[in-house]
Amino acid sequence: MTVAAGLLLITLDNSILYTALPTLTEELGASGSQSLWIINAYPVVMAGLLLGSGTLGDRIGHRRMFLIGLVVFGVASLGAAFAPSAGLLIAARAVLAVGAAAMMPATLALIRVSFEVERERNFAIAVWGSLAVVGAALGPIVGGVLLEHFWWGSVFLINVPVVIAALIAAVLIAPPNDPDPSKRWDLVSSLQAMVALVGAVFFIKELAHSPQNWVIVGAGLVAAVVGSVLFVRRQRGLEQPLLEFSIFRNPAFSAGVLAAAFSMFAIGGSQLVTTQRYQLVEGFTPLEAGLLVAAVAIGSLPTALLGGAFLHRIGLLPLIAGGLAVASLGVVVVIIGVQADVFGVLVAGLLVTGAGLGGAMSVASTAIVGNVPARRAGMASSVEEVSYEFGSLTAVALLGSLLTFVYTTTVRLPAGAPEGAHESLSDALATAGGDRAIIEAASSAFGTGFLVTMIILAVVLAVGAAVTGRLLRHHGPGTQSQAFSGNH
Repeated sequence: MTVAAGLLLITLDNSILYTALPTLTEELGASGSQSLWIINAYPVVMAGLLLGSGTLGDRIGHRRMFLIGLVVFGVASLGAAFAPSAGLLIAARAVLAVGAAAMMPATLALIRVSFEVERERNFAIAVWGSLAVVGAALGPIVGGVLLEHFWWGSVFLINVPVVIAALIAAVLIAPPNDPDPSKRWDLVSSLQAMVALVGAVFFIKELAHSPQNWVIVGAGLVAAVVGSVLFVRRQRGLEQPLLEFSIFRNPAFSAGVLAAAFSMFAIGGSQLVTTQRYQLVEGFTPLEAGLLVAAVAIGSLPTALLGGAFLHRIGLLPLIAGGLAVASLGVVVVIIGVQADVFGVLVAGLLVTGAGLGGAMSVASTAIVGNVPARRAGMASSVEEVSYEFGSLTAVALLGSLLTFVYTTTVRLPAGAPEGAHESLSDALATAGGDRAIIEAASSAFGTGFLVTMIILAVVLAVGAAVTGRLLRHHGPGTQSQAFSGNH
């Protein structure tokens, strides 16, 4: 339960703002770029720190890291709840990510030391993976419920009592702290990884903006390339690197990393664009939009739990590659439901998408941690968590920017429309003054953007199924899924 509380906090904060974003944008007067950074600051900072935090946890003990992360997370939640401006909210979200980065590797590490029987570990890890889906899906619902009754800061303030309960539980029942002072922690490598990620996000966001600021595009590209090169070069020269690239030679490990990234890309992308569309175009309340995208979690739970329980019979190939293929078909069904304006078909598509992603995510962790030598198990856990965050990050950066790009390039507003109406649908609704011609033109352009982003999402999942299927061609039903099953 302690691990569950920590993981749910982390994943909830990845998605809780999807339904709250329109309200936050209006209340804080955030620009379109600031709105995306309110979401992106969290996964960018967390992904940059995760590799290093896993090693630091090995050094000072994962129980201690978990407790430190909880405290930082709770304090940052208070700061975010009462942030007076968009800039300070973005800063608070970055500090939230520091706490989450400290906690997340510890959640999987605590599972590893708590379950000694392999099949029990597989099931526990499947539950861990399903919690990531549940947390991501509950975020929009929780955000919607809170906004129905309270002010926007409540979406952050809700974290505080959970943090307090988790702290008490961790002190009372978590396994003893087991530090290893021989492990080295390298902050420089973490900062290099973060520079690369931030640069890549700026590059993607600005490239998808219309018109582009080529100075920002160039600076983002340079930061991404330089940060990546420095990181790789530094890892090759360290005695104890944060990341040994040789672990990617194991095809099952690489398939697990890709499955985690593709799954979170699909969950984050579909939730972001679907909640925005149904709030801004269809007039759904935040709660109604959150309940709609919760269909993904409902569809994922059975396959996530069954996948982990029967991995030894089903094998990695059907669950990972097959799961991503099913999710791709589910997104196609969603597109058909939206285009045909049949709500039941839309919900069915979300359920099918969730069923596919649940199967893939249920065993991604086992494929990752179980296919590296024991001395690299902590490193593998950090790589897994980076892949989860990178999937969410790229979904928001790429699909969020693509949605805006398609809107700005296809919107055909009537003469005399306010200039701001050309920037985004939310700006058009805020400046239209009730003019139906402006609202209908803006909604039509946003609908086109939604369609394009969902098609891209279906294609990405299909590519993921093909790539992981190739990597796992020798991991069919009844085959060994783990080369180092004692790592867990």
